[in-house]
Amino acid sequence: MTATARPSAVGVPAYSQVLLREPGAAAHARRMVRTVLVTWHLPHLADEAAQVTSELVTNVVDHARGGSMRLSLTRVSEYRVRLAVTDKSRNEPVRKSPSPGEERGRGLAVVDAYSAAWGVDLLPWGKRVWCELEAGAGEDQR
Repeated sequence: MTATARPSAVGVPAYSQVLLREPGAAAHARRMVRTVLVTWHLPHLADEAAQVTSELVTNVVDHARGGSMRLSLTRVSEYRVRLAVTDKSRNEPVRKSPSPGEERGRGLAVVDAYSAAWGVDLLPWGKRVWCELEAGAGEDQR
């Protein structure tokens, strides 16, 4: 694994963690995301966030390069969080339309289904794939 998740020093509430690009990374990432959402009193977002996290981290493990990635979770408003995975590959992920019998290829469809918005930011040395999850203002926050 890697260092402990660190909170942001300034600005909006945020946590980030560097993860090794290895098969166990998704499990570590899900734990971090669940812990942060409970800390922020948004546990009702935990299941969707864990699923999206798994898809984004697994895409990096399977398709990126380099030995690590950064997972970030930022609270952009009272009911909205942004989850991002940054890696050292500039190859953009491609949303596929797999046949019912195929076991792989649904990751970005899952991200799209659970997210209020998502996208890819190309960086000089890689990319950041992000999504935003939103809870309704009337949902129980505790």
